Order: sequence, then C-alpha cells, then structure tokens
Amino acid sequence: MSGHSKWANIKRKKQANDLVKGNVFAKMSHLITLAVFEGGGIVESENNIKLRLAIDKAKAVNMPKENIKRAIEKGSGPNQTMLKEIVYEGFGPYGVFLLILSTTDNSNRTSSEIRNMLEKNSGKLGTPGSVSYLFKKCAFVSFIKTEVNEEAVFKIGEELQAFDINEDNSHFFVFFPFSNFGLLKTHLSNIKYDLAEIDYLPTMPVILDSSEKEKKVLDIVEALESLDDIQRVYTNLG
Repeated sequence: MSGHSKWANIKRKKQANDLVKGNVFAKMSHLITLAVFEGGGIVESENNIKLRLAIDKAKAVNMPKENIKRAIEKGSGPNQTMLKEIVYEGFGPYGVFLLILSTTDNSNRTSSEIRNMLEKNSGKLGTPGSVSYLFKKCAFVSFIKTEVNEEAVFKIGEELQAFDINEDNSHFFVFFPFSNFGLLKTHLSNIKYDLAEIDYLPTMPVILDSSEKEKKVLDIVEALESLDDIQRVYTNLG
C-alpha cells in the first residue's frame, strides 16, 4: 500500500468525527437537499447515490428522521430550496492553498463570510482557478479494519479502478477516479463501509517544518468549517 501523509490520515479521521460542531445538522440538511435538487428531484436513496451517501452521513451523526425528511422535501416540489454547490479558492500562511467546498443559497453572503474569516486568520480569498489546478478531484471510501478483510478491500479497489489504497491503525482508504463515484451503489452493496466522499488531493503538497505551523493551518480549516455554508476545506498540506 502506498503511503499518504500524517496530515491525510488526520483529515480522514476528522471527516468521520466532525460531531463537535453545533451546526452539524444544518450542514447535513444542506447536503441532503442539494443531493435531491441536483438529482432532479429523485427522493429515493436507492436511485440517487449522492442522496444515499448524504443520508448515511446524517445518520452517522444521529440526525433525527424528521430532520432528514424535511431536508429531502426541501429539495423537491414547489417549495424547494435553491441550493448550489460552490468551490471557493484561498491562500493560507506558509504557502498553503485552500479549496473551500460550500453549499449555499446566497453566494454573496458565503463569499463575504469566507473572505472575512480568512483575513482574520492570515489568509486571503483567491480568484477562480488560482489554486484549483493544483488539486486532483477524486473520491474515496473508507473501511473499518475490524469489519472488513484486506482482500475484500483490494477487490473493491480493483473494481473501482483505484489509483491508491492506504491504511492507518484502524481504517483502510481506497482512492479512485471521481468518474467512478456512481459505481459505489453496485460495488458496496454487500460490504460495510465507514465513509464515502468526494476528495481533492494536492498534486504538489507542501511539508511544514513545525507542529505550530500545522496547528495554525488546522485552526484556519476549523474556523472556515464552523461556518454554516461550508461543508469541507481541502489543503495542499503533505
């Protein structure tokens, strides 16, 4: 298995354990509503892979069924919420680049909040295309080691045309082309997975020379992810 950085593994765990944020239900609602909206109003999770994954994430943070139902209803019908997904680009300290994934019904509000938060934390908002070319859009799925064997993970990797398979003490991580994201429904139907998401991997990662610098970058990431409209922040930390 090839090796991803310490930061990459920390990031995966963080993605699976973002339960500390008080606005987590609002974020999950946005994801569910957007999945229905972008799926053409399809509300059956078995026929909408993005909705299925959003509902799985919502259930993982113990989001009540009624909240999930309301979020689904907002994505279809005459009273649907017009959410859209926007990726913002920014610069942090120490040569760190940021991709900021948002779901919003007001892009002016969201960009203003991001700009203010970055400027408060020694960063700045970039223009479209300023850093995105340094990231590769892909997807990943993780498995808990105690719930799946290594052979099954490699088989899934082969079926999804994975370009990397990684592990830490508790998880296997399979990275595969974004174009195969829709195949998850077929290939994961008989195996239990922990998390499946879109990812942006840096093509030219930067290595910081101190834990203090890493912490400052992590603080910026957490500050941005505390905003209601922000789903995920990706960096080029190696």
